[in-house]
Amino acid sequence: MSKTVSALQVLVFRLEDKRYCIDIAHIDEIVDRHELTKLPDSKPHVEGVMDLRGTTTTIVNPKTVLGLSGSGTGNRVIVFETEDERSIGWVIDEVNQVISLDDVEVDESVESQSVHGVIRQDGEFIIWVKPSAINV
Repeated sequence: MSKTVSALQVLVFRLEDKRYCIDIAHIDEIVDRHELTKLPDSKPHVEGVMDLRGTTTTIVNPKTVLGLSGSGTGNRVIVFETEDERSIGWVIDEVNQVISLDDVEVDESVESQSVHGVIRQDGEFIIWVKPSAINV
């Protein structure tokens, strides 16, 4: 089942050699990755914490949650707005662009706990992920 989603913009980013996107409404800012402090006994997808202008920001590696095999972590961080006052960021390999979903088909037949659907652009697939599934 495909449908066109109107008046919605998503940020396209790269993890390894795959492209992903998230609704820009969830994003607070994009920053460079700084020194991380590892947390003992944290979940496997938590890389550590980073000081972001006086706010302790938990840095998550979405590759771990999405089952990607690459061990390297990128140098950009997408910082999310959360409803519970926590500051969470995803370490990613590269920010690509913001696209509008006005004229794009979203295939929702692949929806799962962590995926809204798949967008086809320029002969490639972009996986639309749900931040709530990764920010746990």
